[in-house]
Amino acid sequence: MSAGFVVPDPSRCVQCGICSYNCPIGIDVRAHAWLGRPVKHGECLTCGECVARCPRGVLRFELPETGREIGA
Repeated sequence: MSAGFVVPDPSRCVQCGICSYNCPIGIDVRAHAWLGRPVKHGECLTCGECVARCPRGVLRFELPETGREIGA
C-alpha cells in the first residue's frame, strides 16, 4: 500500500469504469477521473487496484505534500 493518493489524467479516460469496478470498497474512481480530481477519499485503502487495472494508464499515485509521482 502507498502513502500517496490516486491522481487521474482526464484527457486519457474513456469512462470504462474498470477502476470503479475493481475498487474493493466501492469508491467511484471513474467520477474522480471524469472530473480530473484526485481520489482523496477517507476510506481509500491506496491498494492500487484502480491504478493497476486501468487499461489506458489514466491513474497514478502521487505523494500528498510534494505532488511527486510515486515510482517515477
